[in-house]
Amino acid sequence: MSQDNEHTHDTQAALSGDARVSAITKIPVDNDDTLSDNDNHETDDMAHSHTLQHSHPLEDGHVEHDHADSHTNNHTEDNLDEPIDDPDEATEDLENDDLENDDLPEEISAEDKETIKKVAGDDNLSQAKSYASILVEQVMDAKETFERSLGSLFTSAFTAGLEIGISFFMILSAFALLSGVLSSQYAIVLASLLYPIGFIIVVIGQSLLFTEQTSLLSLPVLNKIEPLHKLLRLWGIVIAGNIVGGCLFAALMIGLGLNMQLFSVSDIDTYAEHILGFRWWVIFGSAILAGWMMGVTAWLVTSARDTLSRIVLVTLITGSIGFLGLHHSIVGNIEIFSALLYGNTVSLGHYLLFLLVILVGNTVGGVVFVAVLKNRTFLFQIEKVKEQTASEQAEARSSVNTRRP
Repeated sequence: MSQDNEHTHDTQAALSGDARVSAITKIPVDNDDTLSDNDNHETDDMAHSHTLQHSHPLEDGHVEHDHADSHTNNHTEDNLDEPIDDPDEATEDLENDDLENDDLPEEISAEDKETIKKVAGDDNLSQAKSYASILVEQVMDAKETFERSLGSLFTSAFTAGLEIGISFFMILSAFALLSGVLSSQYAIVLASLLYPIGFIIVVIGQSLLFTEQTSLLSLPVLNKIEPLHKLLRLWGIVIAGNIVGGCLFAALMIGLGLNMQLFSVSDIDTYAEHILGFRWWVIFGSAILAGWMMGVTAWLVTSARDTLSRIVLVTLITGSIGFLGLHHSIVGNIEIFSALLYGNTVSLGHYLLFLLVILVGNTVGGVVFVAVLKNRTFLFQIEKVKEQTASEQAEARSSVNTRRP
């Protein structure tokens, strides 16, 4: 690279750095000063370009530059010497700008948007997101889901149904292996530690899983942004995609595992009995708790700022669901449908009744114990901020009135 090109590259890099510093710090200036400063930049850049075009090499190999080049570099150095605001504050400003301009739905009034921004501000990137920030992000993500095409929704849900089957395939294989050396009860408990594998694939891969999306998708309806009938239609599409994908996985992959002798028909029946061996109200209560925990999973995953934290959270919570033997509708569909196809203990009526009970239980757990309660907490925060803002405005008006002669 020639010396002319080196100098040109260095000067442009300095100017680019100056532009980045100015964009991040967002130092407030008057309009006239901004115009003048922009004019100076344009004049300096034109002069510098003219100088580079007419520079000529000296005998010692250096390039001669006139006063315009020196003035440009000095101007850049002066700007780089300006104080830089705190990076967290700058990031917060950028996030607030994005929140103000693009993110919040049009259905929310301007006053409520300002209040939400006050409540949802994140001022520390090293900590988890604020309570309100999580809820606002979930509402916006749910609204985007409402706007997706039906084909996109079904395909994503179908993919999740296939992917979640990996958990049962691994559990059944481990159970068959452990049951030879341990009692059936202990073999099932230890094998259930593999429960999170499919959930990690689904959650990190952002496929649509009903139990994870139950609370998330109900938030726009609770906030009167979307109608109830659109939510029910959306739930129907996601459930249908999850069930069809899970049934296809059971038909193909569980059959493959039988032929690979990873497990046997008796293993499938034993595990199905472990799932079905309760009264219907016990299964319903277990499904409520599982739906609650899955709603908490969606909440905590949104609060995390990096993928590793999300994987740890999904592993801990879904692993607890598997360890406790709680009833998850989408995984349970694969477990019982596999027994219906290849086993000897499950009838079609038993399978359909079981699926209906745990779907309702998961929905109640996710919506009531996560979406409704956390949304009400958020609304209480909004009302408190509104009251504080009104009180501050009243005090300001009173202060102005007392100062008037």
